[in-house]
Amino acid sequence: MDSQMTLHNGGCHCGRVRWLVKAPSSVVAWKCNCSDCSMRGNIHFIVPSERFELLGDSKQNLTTYTFGTHTAKHTFCKVCGITSFYIPRSNPDGVAITFRCVDPGTLTHVEVKSYDGKNWERWHEQSGIAACSKT
Repeated sequence: MDSQMTLHNGGCHCGRVRWLVKAPSSVVAWKCNCSDCSMRGNIHFIVPSERFELLGDSKQNLTTYTFGTHTAKHTFCKVCGITSFYIPRSNPDGVAITFRCVDPGTLTHVEVKSYDGKNWERWHEQSGIAACSKT
């Protein structure tokens, strides 16, 4: 994965939620099999929260769903329902970016790794995912 940072724009389907994230052009994305991610087909990469910025009036178009430990904050657009980003349980100090919601042209490579969210407690430590939200 390259270490040079790129500015990526992205957002939801209807465009009411827009954001900017600073991340490499080549990222490692996680395909999680927890009950929520597997239903949504979510595959995301994680960045430190200080590298993420909501644009314009995006915040007023968001709503949040939580379950289980209520650590993860699953945000989605109130209008179109797309989860373009959220705060993951694995990295409450970071932001998970749905890689398919990044505008075309700035991601050059996405390596997809599996994350066993069904067995979160056992899997979290060995996955190394916690390091993804550190600067």
